[in-house]
Amino acid sequence: MGKLALIFPGQGSQSVGMGRKLAGAFDAAAAIYERANDVLGWDIQALSFEGPDEKLSMTQFAQRAIYVNSMAAMAALKEKGIQGDVVSGHSLGEYSALAAAGGVSFEDGLRLVSVRGEAMGRAAAERPGSMAAIIGLKDDEVEKICAQSGEVWPVNYNCPGQLVISGETASVIRALEAAEAAGAKKAVRLAVSGSFHSPLMRSVAGRMKEELAEVAIHEPQPPLLSPTSCEYEAASELKELLVNQVVSPVRWRQAVERLIADGVGSFIEVGNGKVLSGLVRRINKDVRTSNISDPESLEKALSAV
Repeated sequence: MGKLALIFPGQGSQSVGMGRKLAGAFDAAAAIYERANDVLGWDIQALSFEGPDEKLSMTQFAQRAIYVNSMAAMAALKEKGIQGDVVSGHSLGEYSALAAAGGVSFEDGLRLVSVRGEAMGRAAAERPGSMAAIIGLKDDEVEKICAQSGEVWPVNYNCPGQLVISGETASVIRALEAAEAAGAKKAVRLAVSGSFHSPLMRSVAGRMKEELAEVAIHEPQPPLLSPTSCEYEAASELKELLVNQVVSPVRWRQAVERLIADGVGSFIEVGNGKVLSGLVRRINKDVRTSNISDPESLEKALSAV
């Protein structure tokens, strides 16, 4: 079966009701929500379990809620004796992966995610931008289109034939038109207001540098492979990486390929939804994938490994 990788989802995986069943079935998961409420000073459990969806989907709330949900799922997984051989996460999910591997405390991770979400929300409001998914073109074709379309960049290398671009809205629209003309199967704007992971997020990087200076980071155990660098990151490198992360592409396909080349044969998506599991299957159909969103999916994941 090979090694087991625990992977953690990013923004967009949130949904009203997430975590309710896990917290009801596992004391360790319920305790994560209680600790989160104490850190934040408001009821993130109620927002996650009951909504409303409009608020839960806002960047500054979604990032906190996804992180807490992933950590609750991780607590349930640890209660079952599973820690994994390596961890990784998509964008925001890198913070969940880092906390799951003991690189930061749960509380420090939540504080960092809170600052990140607030700063990204402000940056999007101050300089609105767009993101879009282009499906059916090769990476180098999309890269060339972006280079010719203005302030727009490839930012999420999700799987073969699927690349998300990000940048100034008029430039994104030009890139979409060019992608359609080049034969893309699908080229569609995403329902976000910010140009995430693009150079337009520079103010967020500055804010994260300030916040990370106050946080202790320890060696991740198990090791953490970053989709920003596609390398296993030591504690000494992680602060700089997390600063650069907000203005750098997420190279998810390349990271998964690296993990598989290094002997990973099974992936468990720790947190709400199945987005990353689906991407992994598109990258390589021969590996095993499962997810943990509730007690039922947890039991299936355990039986798979």
